[in-house]
Amino acid sequence: MLAQQLANGVIAGSAYALFALGFSLMFGVLGVINLTYGFYFSAGAFLALYATKSLGLPIWIALPFGAIASGLIAVVLDFLLLTRLRRTKAPELASLMVTLGATLLLYSAMTAIFGTEIRRFPPAVFDSSSFELAGIRLSLSQILIVASVIFLVLLFIFLLRATRIGLAMRALAENGSAAQLMGVDTDAVMRLVSFLSGMAGGAAGILMGLNYNAIQPYMGEAMMLKGFAVIIFGGLGDMRGALVAGLLIGIFEALTAGYVSSVLKEAVAFLLLVLTLWIRPLGMFGQAAVKRA
Repeated sequence: MLAQQLANGVIAGSAYALFALGFSLMFGVLGVINLTYGFYFSAGAFLALYATKSLGLPIWIALPFGAIASGLIAVVLDFLLLTRLRRTKAPELASLMVTLGATLLLYSAMTAIFGTEIRRFPPAVFDSSSFELAGIRLSLSQILIVASVIFLVLLFIFLLRATRIGLAMRALAENGSAAQLMGVDTDAVMRLVSFLSGMAGGAAGILMGLNYNAIQPYMGEAMMLKGFAVIIFGGLGDMRGALVAGLLIGIFEALTAGYVSSVLKEAVAFLLLVLTLWIRPLGMFGQAAVKRA
C-alpha cells in the first residue's frame, strides 16, 4: 500500500510541479504575481476536452493543442492587462489588483458559458486497462502524466540553460534595464515567457483533468492556492524549488489520504505553507538578496 500511495503522490505532485514551474518562471523573469495564471489551468483542461469531444482528436494531439492555446491566451491577456503598467512603471500592487479583477471576470465568463457542472473526458480517450509493476498499479493516463511532465521540464531546462533565448530570459530576470541596454528585445522575451508560463499552466490543467477525470471552471482557482504553497515552500521564483516542492506536496497529500484521512488531504499544502513561513520564509532553495548601499 505504501508503494502505491507514493506512486499516486508522485503522479499528482508532478502536475503540481509543472504548474508551479510556469508560475515561478513568470514571477522570476517578469517580476509580477499574475493572478490570471490559475485561469490558464482551467482553460487548458476545457480546450483539451473540446478537442477530444467536439473535434474527435486523440489525447496525444489534444494535450499539446490545449497547452499551446493556453500559452497564446496568456500572451494576449498579458498584453491587454500588464503592458501599459510596465511602461508607466506602476507599483506591483497595481498589477496584482488588475489581474485579480481580470481573474474574477474570466471565471465568471467561463461559468456562464460552460456552467458549474463537472465535465469528463470521453471514455474512449484512454484504454481503461492498467498495468502492474512491482505491486504498483498504473493506468495509461497516469503514465502519460508523468511522461508529459518529464518531457516539458526537460524542455524548459534545455531552453533556459542551453539557448540564447534562455540567456536573454535570465538576463531579463537579473536586470531588465541592463538587458535592454545590451540589445535584448525585452518585449519579445516577455511575450515568450508569458507563452511558456501559460503553456505550462494549461498542460498542468489537462493532466490533472486526466488524472481525476473531472473538469470544471473553478478548478484553476483551487490550484492557484496550491501553487502559492508550492512556490513558497520551494522558494519564490526558484524553478528547482518548484519542482521539488510540487513532488513533495503530492507525496504528503497521498500519504495523508491513505494513512490519516482523505478529508485532511487538502490541508497539507496550507500546513506546509504556514510552517515554511514560520521556520524558513525564503523556502527550501530561496536565498536572501544582498542589499548594498
